Amino acid sequence: MTKPIAYTINANGVLLDLSVPSVMGILNVTPDSFYAGSRKQTEQEIANRVNAIIEEGGGMIDVGAFSTRPGAPVVTEEEELQRLRFGLQILRREQPEAVVSVDTFRPTVAKMAVEEYGVAIINDVSEGNVNGAFGGTEGAGAAPEQCDEEGYPAMFRMVARLKVPYILMSVKPTVEEMLLAFSREVQQLRDLGVNDIILDPGFGFGKTIPQNYQLLSHLDRLSVLELPLLVGVSRKSMIWKLLEGTPDTALNGTTVLHALALERGASILRVHDVREAVECVRLCGQL
Repeated sequence: MTKPIAYTINANGVLLDLSVPSVMGILNVTPDSFYAGSRKQTEQEIANRVNAIIEEGGGMIDVGAFSTRPGAPVVTEEEELQRLRFGLQILRREQPEAVVSVDTFRPTVAKMAVEEYGVAIINDVSEGNVNGAFGGTEGAGAAPEQCDEEGYPAMFRMVARLKVPYILMSVKPTVEEMLLAFSREVQQLRDLGVNDIILDPGFGFGKTIPQNYQLLSHLDRLSVLELPLLVGVSRKSMIWKLLEGTPDTALNGTTVLHALALERGASILRVHDVREAVECVRLCGQL
């Protein structure tokens, strides 16, 4: 097994050690996420989910208010802000010390989350929105934001201003294309002063099922960029379609792929099922 490099990220002034992989629990404050079991709408549902993530060993909570499932309607900025404020208020009441990331491609939403609720990490599934938000098979389309006159995406500028760690997700279909794009984008982020960058290869985004597995088999090649890797395969169609099931039946397959991702150097697992992922990290750590 490839031992994770001892990366650290600065989350609200606290250094998080990723030498032991961390599990990021998903909190979807949406009515239409692809996995129905992850949708949390009421105050009690959100509170229960937040507490369960921490109690089951999750090191981070990732909050999303914009579904990226295929065919999902485009949520307005106002609706996304409203959903997030509702969810984050409950989260902070229940787990005030939790390390929180917000899953958004909108700079204004990122700004609100960090400034109003102390969110520590911005998780951007649009690769800075250079190619248009959610440019792949697992997500809905949205109009791309323009880069500024110097070629920097608005989200890159925003995370630099906010001084928070940034999860940069790729919509590229191959490792080769991904490495080229990541190299360019990481340099842009560095130029702007972003210190903590986490790379997400974007399983399910812009990739066919065979391309997803080809990427997983060569995941360790991304270590050349010397940045922590986040892997998000939890209950995705690359599992349940191949196994002729549904998201509801994809837990076993998810755990198998988590083990393979850890073997290839993943530092963070973004998951629906926290306890099972924590157990996977613990068992794989014995190898």
